[in-house]
Amino acid sequence: MATREVSAMIKQGFLSDPTLSFSPSRTAAAATETLSRLYSPSSSPPQQQQQPQISESTRSTHHPTLFEMMSQEQLQETTTTNKPIKSQSRIFKLLSEFKNPNIRDSFSYLALGPGNVRLTVVGKDGFRVCMDVHKNVLAEKSRFFAEKLAIRDKENREMLHVVEISECDDVEVYVETVVLMYCDDLKRRLLGEDLDKVLALLKVSAAIMFDLGIQSCLEYLEAVPWSGDQEEKVISLLGELKLVDSATEVLQRITSEPSTSRRADDIFLKLLSGVLQAKDDKCRREMKTLISRLIREDASNYENRLDVSKDTLYSLCHRCLGSLILCLSEATCIDDSKGDRGALMAEIAREADNMQWLVDILIDKRMCDEFVKLWADQKELAILHCKIPTMYRHEISRITAQLCIAIGRGHILVPKDTRFSLLSTWLEALYEDFGWMRRASRSVDRKLVEDGLSQTILTLPMLQQQAILLNWFDRFLNKGGDCPNIQKAFEIWWRRAFIRQYSADQDSSHLQITVCDYQK
Repeated sequence: MATREVSAMIKQGFLSDPTLSFSPSRTAAAATETLSRLYSPSSSPPQQQQQPQISESTRSTHHPTLFEMMSQEQLQETTTTNKPIKSQSRIFKLLSEFKNPNIRDSFSYLALGPGNVRLTVVGKDGFRVCMDVHKNVLAEKSRFFAEKLAIRDKENREMLHVVEISECDDVEVYVETVVLMYCDDLKRRLLGEDLDKVLALLKVSAAIMFDLGIQSCLEYLEAVPWSGDQEEKVISLLGELKLVDSATEVLQRITSEPSTSRRADDIFLKLLSGVLQAKDDKCRREMKTLISRLIREDASNYENRLDVSKDTLYSLCHRCLGSLILCLSEATCIDDSKGDRGALMAEIAREADNMQWLVDILIDKRMCDEFVKLWADQKELAILHCKIPTMYRHEISRITAQLCIAIGRGHILVPKDTRFSLLSTWLEALYEDFGWMRRASRSVDRKLVEDGLSQTILTLPMLQQQAILLNWFDRFLNKGGDCPNIQKAFEIWWRRAFIRQYSADQDSSHLQITVCDYQK
């Protein structure tokens, strides 16, 4: 055999003595066939991808020294062949530590003596690692190896088994999984590992039925934090490996026992009530923004939509309405000279802001149709509203603006009587408060409010449009910029009323209908 081939065999760890010369005449035919299959680049792939293929040598051989399969010379040589040097360096370091363990590593390898299984792991790029391991360790730790290695010759002698795992995605992970079979404390060994690495170890452990490895990886996954992307990887892999039943503690982090809709309502009610009653205004605003965003995300996910009943949301609406009526009643009776008037007005603004938030939620969840009628029926609140200075009450009129915008966009569908009742109750208040709304809040989009109001008016019957728009015409001429500019609605109404008049009894005598009979 050529010197170069002997050198390659020594580097792969097949020969235990680096100074030993290797002659073809000293090689048995069976051994030559085995070596050719193991080390030839043209060797045929195994029958099943990434599954160990077992072959047995017919001779009882002298076992070579364990894990003399990588040297620094081999690593330098791979540099010229574009091999993944970093991965090979890690494999070299891993097997060096494994062959000469320290107290921390707690490997039980040295006490077992020479190995009797020649394991070769081959990557998709052709890079291969050979290692001598112990049949009893493989059979004890892996149900796959226990089944495949349960073979003896006729004289009941131990045989040198040859195992090759071909077309591996990651040779390093396969080698490390085998090394973990010798580890006395897997949990400690995995401590500090990257989560992606543990997922790879879990996948290989499942493939070779290394139950202790699977259990240790699952314990690691249960204990460490995940990022958003890692969470998806964990869930996907557990489903792919069909380990959902074995990973209940891991999945408890992201799933819960099936709950009734009543329980969901209770949780949702508690969260919303906490926000509405929060004492810290800054935190209250932050939580409103957060919960609103989560609800919008949920509303776009029809498969896993949060099932919160309408009753829960409307109970909060009634609670806010009650608080508003109470606050406005107190405000109409309070003496301007008293210092507590400011605190009361702040409470009115707070309750109005809470109501605006609830209306946004109802609109997002497409449950706001009943609220339009509820708001239109608040005659008492509207009367109290007009008795309070505009600077304190304008936040209440923003609720009316919200509803008109949603109706104008087609996000709320209510009967025309309800739409007219809404404007009859609150339109005057909206006119009065519009100037303050624009000046006091940057979040108010004047054009958005005017467009919503215009579209809502134009959904009404023509006579109701006329009454509302003629009233607006007089007010706009006197109030100017402090009144919503709905000229667009006025223009459309004008054309409908005086230019494009439609008759309900249009003459259709010019239409001709022809009926033809066809034979079948």
